[in-house]
Amino acid sequence: MEIKVMTYNIHHGKGIDKQLDLDRIAEVIEKSNADIIGLNEVDKHFSKRSHYEDQISWLAKQLNMNQAFSPSLSLKPKHSTTVRQYGNALLSRYQIVTKKSYPFDFIRGLIEGRSLLETAIQLNKQLCQINVTHLSLNPFLHKKQTDFIVHQLHRNSHPVIIMGDWNMKPGSRGWKKVTDEMQDAWHIAAGTGKGKGWTYPSVQPRMRLDYIFCSRHFQVVETEVVTQSPNASDHLPFKATLSLKNN
Repeated sequence: MEIKVMTYNIHHGKGIDKQLDLDRIAEVIEKSNADIIGLNEVDKHFSKRSHYEDQISWLAKQLNMNQAFSPSLSLKPKHSTTVRQYGNALLSRYQIVTKKSYPFDFIRGLIEGRSLLETAIQLNKQLCQINVTHLSLNPFLHKKQTDFIVHQLHRNSHPVIIMGDWNMKPGSRGWKKVTDEMQDAWHIAAGTGKGKGWTYPSVQPRMRLDYIFCSRHFQVVETEVVTQSPNASDHLPFKATLSLKNN
């Protein structure tokens, strides 16, 4: 079976025109026809900047999809019971069977706000693991986070997809560590998409920061940087069509 998977850093719905517009994000996702979407920089009652909206619940309802959320930062206001959160999320046309959040709190006292969302999704009769993450710009933390993700891979035997904003360059040490275990969808399908896979910044992009990695249970059919609505966020979405091989 073929599935369309997309990763998108939505910048809490704020576009490069400085306008907060979650409808615009929903439209990008809807027009992509993606079945499974990993999202970064998602607010959940977080602050005034996003009108305290539960963005993933709003998007899931708008698009009629299942959802999961992993807080990278949680703040409890003094005079409210509502926890203010910011992090990674997943939208899926398929049933989300399990979901778990791993905060990257390797250094005590450091609140940087990074995490890994780990879910299991039912694709026909096959259980697949779908993970979403957003890694640090700090090289030391980036290495710790990458090591943790690779360690998690060794604990799993199901087909796996990991996507998100990795804040790394193709060919870097972190990239090599992940691609020793997984396929870089863009790299495998080089030639099916236009350009160099650059997703940042959204207007005149010159960096590839957003990746979809998949286990060898999948064949990478096609890849594409979605360029139709560059104003919606500071990143462009990256989409891959994957075919789940028969066991």
